Amino acid sequence: MKKTKLASAVIGAVALTVTGMASAADALTNIQNADKQIQQDAVNSQQKINKLYDQTQDMLYEYRQVVDETETLAHYNDYVQTLVDDQDLRIASLQEQINGIERTKQGVVPLMTRMISSLEQFVAMDVPFKADERTARVNRLKEVMGDSNISTSEKYRLVLDAYQIENEYGNKMDAYEGKLSIDGKELTVDFFHLGRVVFLAQSLDQQNAWVWDNESRSWNALGDGSMRAVSNAIKMARRQAAPDLIKLPVQAAESAE
Repeated sequence: MKKTKLASAVIGAVALTVTGMASAADALTNIQNADKQIQQDAVNSQQKINKLYDQTQDMLYEYRQVVDETETLAHYNDYVQTLVDDQDLRIASLQEQINGIERTKQGVVPLMTRMISSLEQFVAMDVPFKADERTARVNRLKEVMGDSNISTSEKYRLVLDAYQIENEYGNKMDAYEGKLSIDGKELTVDFFHLGRVVFLAQSLDQQNAWVWDNESRSWNALGDGSMRAVSNAIKMARRQAAPDLIKLPVQAAESAE
């Protein structure tokens, strides 16, 4: 009876021990599983942290780029503003010049009109060499003044050119063929002028010659002794003869009493 109770007690103790060991094993397994879960969670958390860190770094890099671009744009805008300010000053200066030009044009146009009128009178009263050409030039200037397609500056240049041409005539020796009316007859002659000092005409057969008298506004016949000198002067003007001293008839202006 006692042995049976002892055996039962031992069996019970063993059962308790086995049960305790099973419980301990389950607990250990649970702890291990929990540890694994913790480690896995830690790995997952670290991965999230790494991802967030990378995203943060990317955002920081983009932010720095934006800051750099903003600073660059700010400097560029300052530079552009400097250019704009300078252009505004230039525009204001140009506008002032334009206004000045308009005021100048108001004075230049009447001046050109007077210059053309004076030139017309001068050509009419001057020694009449190349009279058709010079008169046509004056008439052209009159037409130009009424042409709205030609700028004021170009008109002024043409007027000055005409004056320059007239001025150069005074220093030229020239010969050309043309028509001359003598005693109601129109003759083809060679004209010669030395500046405005002497203006001659000679028939093509070199048998007759005339000198212009600007005082009387008429042609005077020359004697036979002047034919050779007139012929030589015409040849020199046409570069058909070497320059040489020549004696030409000159109509001296009458002295005032």
